[in-house]
Amino acid sequence: MDALNSSYSRKQLSAPPWSAPSWGKSWIWLLIICVIIMVAIGGATRLTGSGLSITEWKPLTGAIPPLSESSWLSEFEKYRQSPQYELLNTGMSLAEFKSIYWWEWGHRQFGRLMGLVFVIPFLVLVFGWFRKQVSGWLILGLVGLCLLGALQAMVGWIMVASGLKPGMIAVAPVKLMLHLIVATLILASLTFIAQRLSQSQNISSPKCIRWGAWLIFLMVFVQIALGALVAGSKAGLTYNTWPLMDGDFIPPAKYLFMTSPWYENFFDNVTMVQFQHRMFAYCVVIVAGIYSVFVNIRMPATPTARRALLVAGLILVQAALGILTLLLAVPLWAGLAHQILAMLVLVACAYHTFSLQIKRSSVL
Repeated sequence: MDALNSSYSRKQLSAPPWSAPSWGKSWIWLLIICVIIMVAIGGATRLTGSGLSITEWKPLTGAIPPLSESSWLSEFEKYRQSPQYELLNTGMSLAEFKSIYWWEWGHRQFGRLMGLVFVIPFLVLVFGWFRKQVSGWLILGLVGLCLLGALQAMVGWIMVASGLKPGMIAVAPVKLMLHLIVATLILASLTFIAQRLSQSQNISSPKCIRWGAWLIFLMVFVQIALGALVAGSKAGLTYNTWPLMDGDFIPPAKYLFMTSPWYENFFDNVTMVQFQHRMFAYCVVIVAGIYSVFVNIRMPATPTARRALLVAGLILVQAALGILTLLLAVPLWAGLAHQILAMLVLVACAYHTFSLQIKRSSVL
């Protein structure tokens, strides 16, 4: 606690908004890295078909993996009762089961590790808040992250449970989308806190630049959600050509609206799911490019202009990587790279957007 006390002078006993000890900002960025790693592990778990290998949710006792041959056989027997085994993996050996089990166990275990990385420093900061050395806004933000983390765990199990229902060989795409949406909310919230703890100050910017940043941020958020539908429905394994889809830039309506009622096509029809992800990607690239040029004309050689250029560049690289992933029929390395870069794009967009909300007179 001495280190906590030494981070503040006597005149700072009443902490300004979003103040924290010197290590606080590094800790938040560590959490951001952990979330990106967690998303990557989750992506690998999905791409290897491992997400349904553990058929029970045991937050505490589940941290201990099978340690004996009988324990492994017991876990394997539970999996053999699942629809995925019966419909897709009949005849799988125990060794093959272990390989998919470790992916899912690692995904859950890393989530537990993240909980520890969060909780211990959080308790130290709460102690500092009681002593009026840490701002209440920071504590409130961290409490919100706690709630989002708990929600993410519940959504994760709901997602897994959807894949254990009769006739299912994978989790429901919409549940996977919800799981990734909560992850992106956590990542955006952490980026918000990291920006508020930053010591940098930003020059005033026109309202149109601030609104443009929000528009791109929200478009990236939506595109990530649409990408989750592509992943959940395995739409990336169809129409592996670009820029045309089976010879058409816009597939015939009979393929886009094959399912009834019509709105289910946007979630379950692989043609529509891939098409909407493609088209919205073009929109994001165009809007980000125009925005970057506009900002660099209005505010040349400023941190705001450089951030806008970085965001546009990352989005363009992400689009190119998405095309490559599609053309290669989603190999593991490309799928993971596409997912990780999506998180980096989100962080860059969020940091740029939240930076513009701070006025020059703000005390950080």
